[in-house]
Amino acid sequence: MNVPAHRLAMPYFMSPSPVHEPSVFARPWVQLALGIVCMAAVANLQYSWTNFVNPINAKYHWGLAAIQVAFTIFVLIETWLVPVEGYLVDRFGPRPVVIGGGILVALAWSLNSVAGSLGTLYFAAAVGGVGTGAVYGTCVGNALKWFPARRGMAAGFTAAGFGAGAALTVAPISRMIESSGYEHAFVFFGLLQGAVVVVAALGMLRAPAAYLAAAPTHSQSARGFTPTEVLRTPVFWVMYVMFVLVASGGLVMIASMKPIAIDLGVARIPVSLFGLTMAAGVFAITLQRVLDGIGRPFFGWLSDQIGRENTMAIAFVIGAAALFTVRRSGSNPLVFVLVTALYFGVFGEIYSLFPATQGDTFGGRYAAANAGMLYTAKGAGALLVSFATAMAARSGWHSVFDVAMTFNLIAAALGLFVLKPMRVKHFAAIRAAADTAR
Repeated sequence: MNVPAHRLAMPYFMSPSPVHEPSVFARPWVQLALGIVCMAAVANLQYSWTNFVNPINAKYHWGLAAIQVAFTIFVLIETWLVPVEGYLVDRFGPRPVVIGGGILVALAWSLNSVAGSLGTLYFAAAVGGVGTGAVYGTCVGNALKWFPARRGMAAGFTAAGFGAGAALTVAPISRMIESSGYEHAFVFFGLLQGAVVVVAALGMLRAPAAYLAAAPTHSQSARGFTPTEVLRTPVFWVMYVMFVLVASGGLVMIASMKPIAIDLGVARIPVSLFGLTMAAGVFAITLQRVLDGIGRPFFGWLSDQIGRENTMAIAFVIGAAALFTVRRSGSNPLVFVLVTALYFGVFGEIYSLFPATQGDTFGGRYAAANAGMLYTAKGAGALLVSFATAMAARSGWHSVFDVAMTFNLIAAALGLFVLKPMRVKHFAAIRAAADTAR
């Protein structure tokens, strides 16, 4: 194979990873699998954070609200820089961006292990946010490009790596915190996760141009909208508001699951299910990761069959019902484990449905950057985590559940009665413009 001169001087891991490299990696399902592995390796920065909150507070007595600011910073940086990272992916390919993300992930957890002040903890959260965002935004955007006809399924499986990635490590991390201290857990799992990301990233390739030129269906855009064009469309902002509404409740639950279990009095009560017996707090978080991982590809696949907005409405209403049940009966440990797991089984679909919806609406050419812009809605939702913690301290978690339940119902209504007709008009306008151009 003839290699351009500028590529000869470029290290392998820095190359823009064109798909014509003669490799088994140049296959859609292989690329999807690599993305899932990378997502699973960075999931703990978000989903296992709740296990570290109380031990950190027990050592430094900074207060839960102050410590949870680190979680908010992490999510803000993770999400709000994804458009930039998405641009780099569209420009240079996935490999160098993901490798950089893996290195930052390892550095962030190592910094967490020695953070003796809130400032250091917040800085580590920012570093981790940059690294996780680089991995997350790249893997989701790359999946949308490799599977233009099955974006819901591809985004769902990729997001499942992030949702379920912590399932296998929740219990080991919890045990390591108890046996060796949270500092050792940060260092060990940080270095392990960073190494996994770097190795998997070496095989990541950009999708060929032919995939991006695939014939669209009636509910897909025939052209690629630039990020600037996307920001000028009302459709994008309706999706953004919906994303914020649903993400805010889920992020509060993720960041506070351990404190919620403690406040409801169920954290250490043994629960037996599926032949396993664990404390309700640990069992709940483990089962949540499993159902979260199952729900993302399932709802992505379902949306490919019955439509994005219809699937959103179903999931959001089920989520509201789960929150209502936790509010009424969450002090029962079995109910707490099962219903919070159900909630996350329908919550995580936002990370498959919204990227797939924007990919259909605005095309695949700038899919990574456009998905990144929409993903910043998660950061906006994270701003409510500290407020929710303060609200719970003042008036109890029931009030937080009420707000999250209401947000879910509003988002379901917006999907069916606002977003759906707007997208119909959007696609009609695109087809009309194409007919006029002929």
